[in-house]
Amino acid sequence: MSVELIAAAVLGSQLLDAKLSITQDFFLVNKTIRSSIPFLINCARGKASFWYIFENSCHKYPNNRAISFPRPLKNPPPLKNDPATGKLNYDNQFEIENYTYQEFYDIVLRLSYILKNEYGVTPDQTIALDCMNKPLFLFLWMALWNIGALPSFLNFNTKDRALVHCLKISNVSQVFIDPDCSGPIKETEPFIKKETPNCKLHYINEVELLKVLSNPKLPTYRAPDELRRPNDGDHSCACLIYTSGTTGLPKAAVMSWRKAFMAAALFGYIMKINKKSNVLTAMPLYHSTAAMLGVCPSLITGACITISQKFSATTFWTQAKLSGSTHMQYVGEVCRYLLHSKPHPDQQAHNITIAYGNGLRKDIWMEFKKRFHIKAIGEFYASTESPIATTNLQYGDYGVGACRKYGSFINFLLSFNQILVKMDPEDENEIWKDPNTGFAVKAQHGEPGELLMRILNASNVEKTFQGYYGNKKATSSKVITDVFKKGDAWFRTGDLLKDDADGLLYFVDRLGDTFRWKSENVSASEVENELMGSNAIKGSVVVGVKVPNHEGRAGFAVIEPKDEYISGEKPIKELLSSIYDHTLKSLPNYAVPQFIKVIDHIESQHNHKVPKNQYKKQVLPKGTGGDEVIYWLNKTKYEELTTSAWDKIVKGSAKL
Repeated sequence: MSVELIAAAVLGSQLLDAKLSITQDFFLVNKTIRSSIPFLINCARGKASFWYIFENSCHKYPNNRAISFPRPLKNPPPLKNDPATGKLNYDNQFEIENYTYQEFYDIVLRLSYILKNEYGVTPDQTIALDCMNKPLFLFLWMALWNIGALPSFLNFNTKDRALVHCLKISNVSQVFIDPDCSGPIKETEPFIKKETPNCKLHYINEVELLKVLSNPKLPTYRAPDELRRPNDGDHSCACLIYTSGTTGLPKAAVMSWRKAFMAAALFGYIMKINKKSNVLTAMPLYHSTAAMLGVCPSLITGACITISQKFSATTFWTQAKLSGSTHMQYVGEVCRYLLHSKPHPDQQAHNITIAYGNGLRKDIWMEFKKRFHIKAIGEFYASTESPIATTNLQYGDYGVGACRKYGSFINFLLSFNQILVKMDPEDENEIWKDPNTGFAVKAQHGEPGELLMRILNASNVEKTFQGYYGNKKATSSKVITDVFKKGDAWFRTGDLLKDDADGLLYFVDRLGDTFRWKSENVSASEVENELMGSNAIKGSVVVGVKVPNHEGRAGFAVIEPKDEYISGEKPIKELLSSIYDHTLKSLPNYAVPQFIKVIDHIESQHNHKVPKNQYKKQVLPKGTGGDEVIYWLNKTKYEELTTSAWDKIVKGSAKL
């Protein structure tokens, strides 16, 4: 064979591989097999806990940096221009705390001793953490895994009835509280003591505790393996992460040992996280994105996890630079915030090459990469409770906007386990069934459909889908059976996606009563329930509406007020004030409705359900005819949404 023919054959194989991603698929499948077998063996030996993975990394990489924390200074010096560049220097706004794996491990063992002996923490307890992003969160988390207790990650914005509900459903016996975010729990403390009198609240003196934990003479405790929940299987509960689900109050989603391992081993592999990596997260650790997809992949590989106490577009790139981060996590809003911010002196002075998360919009995807010198975007699709996720590590130009991008072989395998189904044209929340067969039908390429994920063991659903802790009704509501044949079982994601002929998958929108705002899931029915608590209305409908240049959907409440407001006996201003005062007290800030429309009567259908779709299509600022009165939340009060105010909101000069 001539040299020319050999060269042509090589080039042809390379082009075919680029199109079908055969090599990429091979390595991913190989990694899955090589990682899963040892994990399953450990599970059979009574060592399903992620503690053993963490401990192994501490022994294997003792001198690697495990945690980096740019701690914001409480009284930072004034910002000054750097003499060399003439630009503002933000470096002196932080004090960098670093912990090696050995230091991390030693602190965890000392803290475990304190938790066991001073607080009586035992393996049969559920312990809640109410903590901001800081090393303290990780110390407590790993100490609880060491002891064998079940960590429960509270959203520190949650308060009032929702907070008490979170403690009740998870049977929380103790809560460890970070003083920097203790406001909501302090407000709710009388209610907690009344409804859950056996739940102990511990307000941590962080400064004093860190001093104690740094003392090498302090006793340590490593729980014997036989006491660390040796009967746990791969599907057993590793920790609880709260999600609004689709309706009602928060639910405690079960994060199994299998999900923690898969997130660490496979997701981390796909996102190219290794022992030299440094993952920066400003996402809250009480969410699965930061906890499962940021912390766990770092700990399994000996990488560093850099924790930003809270997201700030003003200092984000400075923290990335100071910590030496190679990866960053995002949600779609974060990328847009960064793009909308003024040019920053550190925006290209960092070492980040991969940004991964979910919700990055296609329209700003390439602009984000270009401005901040990001080589690859790792967009994924998942939910806290979903059994599996999809990923797309996107370089170059191909795959922009997709949340799933694999080769032809993996796409073939996934075609049996991840399916988009055709939706009922009369009800966008219902799956369409073929009247001839009674079964669902796959959506066509380019046609939005709900993503279903196969539950492999349909006869024992819990082995695949653990659902919500202590809530069988909510768990079963996410499972649908007899979809494509009798006896099958599928997880309903509650989200519309679409695919193309190349197998790329794209997120379209959310179904049901949940919408996403400010990086948080908002339960419409929970907001509706709290609106009733204002004692000023007869009923309400809450939906999410799109606002140009804003990620997610803003809360829009249609209000049917009590008669005295309709008759004019009491002014609308008083109604709006009552609603604001009550929701601010009872709801997290991101769940307070951003827009309100007052109408005389909310119509319901024959089945007593309110047709919400009509409200989702609300035209802002003045309705289709231009004569409707809508109110918007301008900082601390609701005001009429004028055309001028709307223009400012769209441009970003007026903040929602």
